Amino acid sequence: MVFETRDRPLRPGRPYPLGSNWIEEEDGVNFSLFSENAEKVEIVLFSNKNDPKEVIEVKNRTGDIWHTFVPGLIPGQLYGYRVHGPYKPEVGLRFNPNKVLIDPYAKAVSGPVKWDDSLFGYKIGDQAQDISFDERDSSGFIPKSVVIDPHFDWDDDFHKRRPELKDTIIYETHVKGATKLRLDLPEEIRGTYLGLSSRQMIEYLKDFGFTSVELMPVYQFIDQRFLVEKGLANYWGYDPINFFSPECRYSSSGCEGGQVIEFKRMVNELHNAGIEVIIDVVYNHTAEGNHLGPTLSFKGIDNLAYYMLVPDNKRFYLDFTGTGNTLNLSHPRVIQMVLDSLRYWVTEMHVDGFRFDLAAALARELYNVNMLNTFFITIQQDPILSQVKLIAEPWDVGPGRYQVGNFPHMWAEWNGKYRDTMRRFWRGEQLPYSEVANRLMGSPDIYLGNNKTPFASINYITSHDGFTLEDLVSYDQKHNEVNGFNNQDGMNDNFSWNCGAEGPTDDPKVWECREKQKRNFLITLMVSQGVPMILGGDELSRTQRGNNNAFCQDNEVSWYDWNLDERRAKFQEFVMRMVRFYRAHPVFRRSKYFQGKKLHGLPMKDVTFLTPDGKEVDEQTWNSPTQTVVVLLEGSAMDENNSRGERIADDSFLIVLNANPNAIKLNPPRGKWRLVVSSMREEKVDVVESGKEVEIEGRTALVFRRIES
Repeated sequence: MVFETRDRPLRPGRPYPLGSNWIEEEDGVNFSLFSENAEKVEIVLFSNKNDPKEVIEVKNRTGDIWHTFVPGLIPGQLYGYRVHGPYKPEVGLRFNPNKVLIDPYAKAVSGPVKWDDSLFGYKIGDQAQDISFDERDSSGFIPKSVVIDPHFDWDDDFHKRRPELKDTIIYETHVKGATKLRLDLPEEIRGTYLGLSSRQMIEYLKDFGFTSVELMPVYQFIDQRFLVEKGLANYWGYDPINFFSPECRYSSSGCEGGQVIEFKRMVNELHNAGIEVIIDVVYNHTAEGNHLGPTLSFKGIDNLAYYMLVPDNKRFYLDFTGTGNTLNLSHPRVIQMVLDSLRYWVTEMHVDGFRFDLAAALARELYNVNMLNTFFITIQQDPILSQVKLIAEPWDVGPGRYQVGNFPHMWAEWNGKYRDTMRRFWRGEQLPYSEVANRLMGSPDIYLGNNKTPFASINYITSHDGFTLEDLVSYDQKHNEVNGFNNQDGMNDNFSWNCGAEGPTDDPKVWECREKQKRNFLITLMVSQGVPMILGGDELSRTQRGNNNAFCQDNEVSWYDWNLDERRAKFQEFVMRMVRFYRAHPVFRRSKYFQGKKLHGLPMKDVTFLTPDGKEVDEQTWNSPTQTVVVLLEGSAMDENNSRGERIADDSFLIVLNANPNAIKLNPPRGKWRLVVSSMREEKVDVVESGKEVEIEGRTALVFRRIES
């Protein structure tokens, strides 16, 4: 192969920062790559996505960092690495210089993988499987790393970071799915970063009162080969191949640096509207899979360092994620990469926080989960990362996987116990009174002993993973046949109830039940202590047609349908009213747990749990199964101050959650109470008062405000 002759000499360059960094004043690019076990490193420069024009051997090494400075290069330059070393899978070494590799620190990647057998380090179909060695060149099929210009004129400086979660309302959404079908947007920006930050979407989010968007994975990921062969795609994005590059499929500006600018524009516009950006990050594994997976980046750069391998047979990978591999955060360079990535997204991309996918895997030291490991300690003392929102998905698929309540004090957690309890309660199960009450109060039984606040609990009924809210009340069983896995994928325990008919129906009684159940869930969510999270599209009554694992459905199954009929429009209006109601009343988002006692010399407790006949719940009732929970919140007894040191006070509310299918008789506590929130389509009560029994219909959530003591 003939390449252009370099007319300007290389320079040694610097080991830091890692990656490719354009230095305008020096008219060139500094390249730096970690590999402690490599024997030789080469940079391949490409004139377009597939045509190499120059190969540069990196001859400078400082410790385990290979580096050089190449003059004359500018932003937009495409490149990759060839890394030489032993190919000995049995000891964990998988170097193969025939494979062009993506730079782990690339700030942009030129596009998707084009699947071909040459992307694998071994010969596909060989009887020796991954022990064999493949000599084919993969350069025509691997996306290239891109040198970027990092400059951007931010004007969101007034947007102050708020690491605390008080007053936060999270809208979990998908960049593409949210706007792909919004016909009021220009076609070229639908499903893109610019679509999500369009005037129409920002006004929509502000009208609802959402304070934060939590974006499903937005850094470069791949469509797994088995999905592509089925005609499907990795819609969710939980299979990363780079931790610094914004996913270019969401860019309307191309994949050679335009995705970086467009992502920054999105964040800038959302910030200027007062909306935070939290991104869902996947540092537990990569898209390279197990020993039979492709060689795209980390595996070919230093497999022994980047991945957790079986100690007595390093040919194989430890898999605590269900995806084939687990990133080795016990290695100093790997944890450095993760922390560098996090800081990059905060300092350069201006995001406000992170939701960590399968976060228990980040705490693993070989097999055991250790919440005092280096990763968490480092974040806690980091002057940048300690000042952003940190949210854990507190489980993985390994031993001791369920870690709800165990993350460090500065972390919040997706509260899976809240989700499951409220789903079971509203489908009519009899649960201990204390179980439901604790979830309503911010789960103090889980978090209070760890010196956390109620905001440690991210409360949700639905998320991207599982049924949408519409499907939760429409299906008893999952219906994932279109995924092509014989309906064997996805959760089996959905705790759902279809109101008497599976899926679509013309029965008006079933529809009435479903609409009421959706309101029951939403009311419960918005009167619970903690941080509420709403799944994007739930306010639109979005259905996935019973699919509870639509990870591979990049189509109308997953995209938001903005064409609302009367039923869906009414529910959308109800969601908006509930969010505004929540924001208007600080008693529902206290930064301290209720204490169940009299405060400030007042005659009433700050919270009182009641039976329907108006009596305070005793210990026996507290521990007994129930389908009805009644709680009195005394807003005047709030034990906290605002930023000016003034004591916060609010109205007092009586909350009635009757999941019993039958009507009950309610004897209200002292005073007069006006109904302010109801899941009933036709409200049959208005003002109730102590001593006058009132009938509450079955499967109903009500909130009353005290109007007279």
